Amino acid sequence: MRGPTAKAAAVLIGAGVALTATAAAPAAAAPTAVVVDCAKKAQVRPGSFVIACGDGNNALASLRWAQWSGAAAVGTGRDLVNDCVPDCAEGHFHSYPVSVRLDRARPWPGHAGLRHYTRLTVTYPASRPPHAPRQESFPLWS
Repeated sequence: MRGPTAKAAAVLIGAGVALTATAAAPAAAAPTAVVVDCAKKAQVRPGSFVIACGDGNNALASLRWAQWSGAAAVGTGRDLVNDCVPDCAEGHFHSYPVSVRLDRARPWPGHAGLRHYTRLTVTYPASRPPHAPRQESFPLWS
């Protein structure tokens, strides 16, 4: 086959290959659930997370996630807590190892099809801040 017919056939075959490749490409999977940060941004497996949005005196850092699903997210990291001595402006941050769990995923209002965790549980396996319980849960915002 030569001439215009051969060129047309080559174009059609090339277009078919391109369409097949496009159709076969997997779609990016939507996250099963997100955690909403202080700036109201959705985060998946964040490396850090501020617990005290108002003053920043309590934050999680060095987070490593072993599980992230629609039911729960589980990981470990460090809890950075300001001792606020003599006051929070002059206080010092102390670091404590923690286990972290996010759960109670609910639909995120205004974000169709997206769910967000509504509870954070922090567990101190060893040392912990003075007056802190071994395990503490916090309601999360949307």
